[in-house]
Amino acid sequence: MVQVEGLGRLLAEHPFFRDMPPDVRGVVVGCCANAHWRPGEFLFQEGGTADHFYLIRQGIVAVEVHAPGRPSVVVENIGEGEILGWSWLVPPYRWTFDARAAEQVRAIAIDGACLRRKIDENHELGFHLYQRFIPVMGRRIAEARLRIVELTTDAAE
Repeated sequence: MVQVEGLGRLLAEHPFFRDMPPDVRGVVVGCCANAHWRPGEFLFQEGGTADHFYLIRQGIVAVEVHAPGRPSVVVENIGEGEILGWSWLVPPYRWTFDARAAEQVRAIAIDGACLRRKIDENHELGFHLYQRFIPVMGRRIAEARLRIVELTTDAAE
């Protein structure tokens, strides 16, 4: 297991946190842990409690959606240098998609409940996190919408 100093360095190197003030970023380290998944393993599943988000360090995660009577459809692939999961930030804190390792995945798992408590105590931390998450959320929703339109167009043909 990587020590806290190592996690702090990894956090500082990840694009999502890289330009965050070091003192603010340092508050997050106590909520971090290393995580890994083998190909085919779920990071989380739709409807489950959204209690973490992930900084992908290596590998690809397929974000999937279910359609009744059909196989899961990959909506997006998330790779190295990206973040995965924002449902920990929005009540009722439930996953709206599945996330499955498409290959070996290494990530930093950040405990959402821990971070929410820290945000309540440190509004500067909340400002910096929301400032980073909101554009990601908007982009991912737009990309999912386009993918759904693409899939329904393919199905109609």
